[in-house]
Amino acid sequence: MQHRALVRAYAQDTGMNNAHATVSITSLHSYPVKSARALDHETAVLTERGMPFDREWLVVDARGRFQTQRELPALARLAARADAAALHLRMGDESFDVPHGTTGGSREVLVWASECLGRDCGDEVASWLGRHLGQALRLLRFDPARTRLSDRAWTGDIAAPTAFSDGYPLLVANAASLAALNARLQAPLPMDRFRPNIVVDGLDPWAEDRIHELQAGELRLRLVKPCSRCIIPTTDQATGARGSDEVIRLLRELRFDPRLNGVTFASNAVIVDGVGAGAGLRVGQRLGVTWK
Repeated sequence: MQHRALVRAYAQDTGMNNAHATVSITSLHSYPVKSARALDHETAVLTERGMPFDREWLVVDARGRFQTQRELPALARLAARADAAALHLRMGDESFDVPHGTTGGSREVLVWASECLGRDCGDEVASWLGRHLGQALRLLRFDPARTRLSDRAWTGDIAAPTAFSDGYPLLVANAASLAALNARLQAPLPMDRFRPNIVVDGLDPWAEDRIHELQAGELRLRLVKPCSRCIIPTTDQATGARGSDEVIRLLRELRFDPRLNGVTFASNAVIVDGVGAGAGLRVGQRLGVTWK
């Protein structure tokens, strides 16, 4: 495809594969409830499953099917924050706290092809969610009694645990790639439409396709798989309103990946080193780049 040819040409012209390069972190985000509103961070200490509490809770419908903004765009209006005591939910002027340890027992839940285990958070929060989102719903918390690993076909020798993410512990986005998209869109989009964990700047557009690892001190993150995109980038992350599919049509033109039979933006990443207090992330931090 045209964008890959440009990236290859850039690598050849600049010696990208051997050049020393750095990027800076421009923003950090987590999503305690899968597909709910982003939570912004200035700093973060990584856990083995990625950002603290990231995608640790999941909304399911009455039949136990996991719900995202694909099916329920109003989830974008659900704000969620977790601390050592509880999960704190808010929609509009109303809030609801779910203390850790609240559970109605564990149940099976299928997240794409992964058979996960979730702890039901009880009838009260289910009623609150149903009232605000307009249908019968349950809230589950990831049960670590069953480890879920990212696809080893992409992570290789790295065993990368994740919770209720689409499949990987971290998603890294390149600010220049969004700028390249926005230059061709009639209505430019904010980065929150793509729901990354880490946004970096200092690269050419689409150079993330060529990154092997991002490094700083004890921290090593490996970019392992382009992120397939669905309809969610058409959803306003403040209101939950679905908009034009212009961005999906443009991505189909620029970023169709035949390996995945879909369009891509940003890259899934796993943690090679850097879990715990010995290493962390912060906005403004410089990360070294090694190339594939």
